[in-house]
Amino acid sequence: MAGRIRHTRPGSTTLTVSRCHRTAVLAINWEKTHMTPELSVVLPCYRSASLAIRSVERLAAYLGGTGLSWEVIVVDDGGGDFPNDPWNPDGSARLIRLPINCGKGAAVGAGMRAARGWVRIFTDVDLPYDLTLLPVMAQYIRERGFHVVIGDRTLPGSSYHGEISTARRLASLVFSEFVGRLVTGGFFDTQCGLKALRGDVADALFGLRRLDRFAFDVELVYLSLRHKLDIKRIPVQLRNNETSTVRVGRDALRGVVDVLRIKYHQLRGHYESRELAALVRDEFLADSRHELDSRTAPARAPSVPVLASALFMPSPPTGASADLNGGAM
Repeated sequence: MAGRIRHTRPGSTTLTVSRCHRTAVLAINWEKTHMTPELSVVLPCYRSASLAIRSVERLAAYLGGTGLSWEVIVVDDGGGDFPNDPWNPDGSARLIRLPINCGKGAAVGAGMRAARGWVRIFTDVDLPYDLTLLPVMAQYIRERGFHVVIGDRTLPGSSYHGEISTARRLASLVFSEFVGRLVTGGFFDTQCGLKALRGDVADALFGLRRLDRFAFDVELVYLSLRHKLDIKRIPVQLRNNETSTVRVGRDALRGVVDVLRIKYHQLRGHYESRELAALVRDEFLADSRHELDSRTAPARAPSVPVLASALFMPSPPTGASADLNGGAM
């Protein structure tokens, strides 16, 4: 998401963002900009202000007991149903308003780029998954060195499929099979609504993002694999599902079209990133030097067993052994 920031008055910033082929102006409360919280949680929503307000209260109650510094960013995707000041202006909860409906991908992108956290997590506004996963995901990134942590509904220990309709479950399985074989080389659950990224990685990945709607998750996982990032999958437990707006036929067709758009952008070179290439290379070299200097260092946790698709994925980097999820070790 490309944009520019111009200051308007103390404690406030206007961010002009080009998305949906229009110009959107986002009024962002930037209280305490000198502080970097350990965790940011981004909640995209559309015409669900009352639910978002309740979810922020739930998050505040839970995160306040974790010992982490945190912030919550709610992105109103053109719904226009929020009151002027839904939360106390203490900087812990912020609201971004998109004046038009641009899609979930655009809303998540706006929130992730506005976030300040060292770890940034996005999930659905109804908080469908167990909140205890949030500090676990942050720990994998902060202490275990992973770039991306993704909820995976197919892993043992997950509870999800029994809570959704049969039609949606079948459509999800078909689409996941299609994406897993064509785009992500065996990574089949790309669309679980719970993902965490390291802050600098989030800035880089969402700067490359091209899709605004249904398949933006597919694009995000594809970009992570393409740039050899270290990915950790974790099982998830569905607790509630209040806001699903999935329409099986319409969204399945849009998903197929978006997958083809990913291929188009790949061929046009839109997904190249010197920043990510340098990040992965430098961390690989640092890890190599550390292993040479200290043979007693603990081994890195096993990575995701995902093979790169020959159709979409680039060749492994020269001089680095790529692990099975595409991340250079």
